[in-house]
Order: sequence, then C-alpha cells, then structure tokens
Amino acid sequence: MKKFILPILTFCILLNYGSTKVYGQKTDTIIHINGNILKGEFKKLVYGVITWKMDGMGTISFEEPKVNTIISQKTFEIKMEDGKYYFASFDSSAVQRKVYLTMPDKSLLVDIADIVQVYPIKKNFWSRTSGNFSLGANYSKASNVATVSFSGNVDYRKRSSYFNLAWDTNDTYQGDTLSSSHSNLSLAWQRAFKKGWSTDVTISATQNTELGTKLRLGLSLTGIKDIVYNDWNRLYTGAGLNITQETGYDNPDVTNDLAGLFVLYWKIYKLSSPKVWLDSNVSFLPYLTDSGRYRTSFNFNPKVNLFSDNFKVGIVFYYSYDSQPSSDAASNDDYGLNLQFTYSLH
Repeated sequence: MKKFILPILTFCILLNYGSTKVYGQKTDTIIHINGNILKGEFKKLVYGVITWKMDGMGTISFEEPKVNTIISQKTFEIKMEDGKYYFASFDSSAVQRKVYLTMPDKSLLVDIADIVQVYPIKKNFWSRTSGNFSLGANYSKASNVATVSFSGNVDYRKRSSYFNLAWDTNDTYQGDTLSSSHSNLSLAWQRAFKKGWSTDVTISATQNTELGTKLRLGLSLTGIKDIVYNDWNRLYTGAGLNITQETGYDNPDVTNDLAGLFVLYWKIYKLSSPKVWLDSNVSFLPYLTDSGRYRTSFNFNPKVNLFSDNFKVGIVFYYSYDSQPSSDAASNDDYGLNLQFTYSLH
C-alpha cells in the first residue's frame, strides 16, 4: 500500500500546479444584503459557503445568508434543497434573497436559501478538480511509540457525476520498528439522480495488520438517498452489495465473499466563527457467503479553520471491527486517534 502514496502525492502537487495556470473569466457578480457589490469568479457553493476568486484579494469565502442576488452568464450545476438539479445561469431579481435560474427554454425564480450546492460546468480538466490533503502525528516519549497518518482525496466533477480518489494510512512505530499499519485506497464514481437519489460504484484496497488483513480488494455498488441536505448539514444513507477478495497474514488462501452494505454519512458546517467542519460515517457489512461474519467501521473527523478556510486543524478517529478476522491470531477490532492538519485545494 505504501508504494501508492508517493505517486498520489506527486499527482496532487502537479494537479495543484496545473490548476494555478488556469484562470476563469472573473465576470460574475454578487450583491450582498448590505448593498456591497463583488465582481470576480464564482468557484462553488457547498454547505452554505461560497468560494469566490477576485483579482488582488485571491480566493475568499463567505456565507450564503449574506448574499442578496447573483449574476453570471456561465452555466452551473445547481442542486436545490428538495433534491432537484438544474443546469443554469444566474440573473438578478427585484425580490430580496431571490435569484433567477436562467435556462435555454425558461427562467425560474428561486430562494437563494433553497440552493444547497453550486458547481460551475467547466471544460478544462484542472478546473473540475478539488481536494483535501491531511497530515497527522502523535508521539509518546515514555512508551517510545509514534503514530504517523497521511490522508486525502481528489474529486473530479462532470455533469451530475463525479469521481473521487481517496486514501489514508496510519502507521504506528515502536522505536524504529513498524508495529502496525492501517491503510485504505479507493476510487469511487457517483451519479446523481432526481429527488435526492444517487448511485455509487467503488473499488478499494485495504491493509490492516491489527485485524490480520494483508490485502482486501473490494467492489461495491450502493444506492444513496439524501435524508437532509441544506446550507449547514447533509445527512444521507445508502444500501447495496460488496464483493471482496481477501488474504490474511497467516493464511495464504484467498477467500472471495459477498456481503450486504449499509452506510450512514453526516457532514456538518457551522457558519459562525470559529468555522467548524464535521465529517462522520458508519458502515455495516453482514456477510452473505460466510454465515455469522460481519464487519463494521466508524470514522469521526471534526476540524476548525486556522487563518483561512484552506487550512484546518482537527482530530481524526477511526474504529474498525471484524467478527471473524482473516488471521486466527488477529484482534477483532482496531482504532486510532490523531491530531491532523489539512490543506484544501480549490
């Protein structure tokens, strides 16, 4: 798993370099509720926060409740609170806190407060990408134990769909010896449909010495439904199937299994200072081909911003449980807690 980390990091650096060479036309306009006018480039709106790029000031962020109206001739992918999607431009209205969504065949007047997600439809590859890169560490002199973690994700967006490359690794060292390792690598494709429904296809690779997993390759197909999606949080759930091929440390045999998959995600953003982000999820996999076996995992990652929204500090906690691990001598559960620093691209 470790051999993948350096190529991924190199790719992310090149991605960031390439994205700085591409500039959108800064012809968008936002009028605040206090009458101030901002001209620049509308980058995105996610969880109630607008990312905006201006000449001189660079990229800034501000809360959606401060916006009175929006003007832009560009085409955006716009998701509403009721789960509907539109591909439209923005035009101002005479009604406070309302805006027109302009499409080729019609215009629709909507409340700005009902818009929960906005992404520009861009032709350039680099402009469609975004990501987060995190590094964390803990050390105890008394036990001479150190933990190093590295994680991140890169998103590539298209109309109504996106690809997500994600990775995380947690290594624990006793002195200069690697005593345990927990690593995950996944590539997911997600397609959005009407009324808050979407589908997700994910391929993954996992290694966990504590649970006795030398390598687990997986393929999952999940149907996802938004329960709540507004300007401060998103709660959604999913169900599907998971196919795995697994090898244990003390068992050379390769096992192939089919399991059910149930997931629950909750993402939160607090608008007031200090700004707070919270990502959490729980998954449950009951095996269909190995009676009595099940796996579950829980992840909890709160963060607060430092001097800008691009830099955050927080903690990451993970817990994994396997009722019948691949190796007889392995533990049934694994968990970890790390301090983490995060940089956000775009």
